[in-house]
Amino acid sequence: MKWETQQVGGSHYTALKIQPLEYALENNLGICEHAVVKYVSRWKTKGGVEDLRKARHYIDILIEREIN
Repeated sequence: MKWETQQVGGSHYTALKIQPLEYALENNLGICEHAVVKYVSRWKTKGGVEDLRKARHYIDILIEREIN
């Protein structure tokens, strides 16, 4: 079985057409960008508003690093 079709703990990623990790790897995203994609992709089916806050946290990190 390919890693893209496996998920440990839940189905919030396997229900997507493309998993956030696969997207991040194919597009050479950094860890913060990957986290944003991950949390925004799953917020409705897993973490709700908390996942949106997590995504915002990583966006804030990206903004801070870009400014400094």
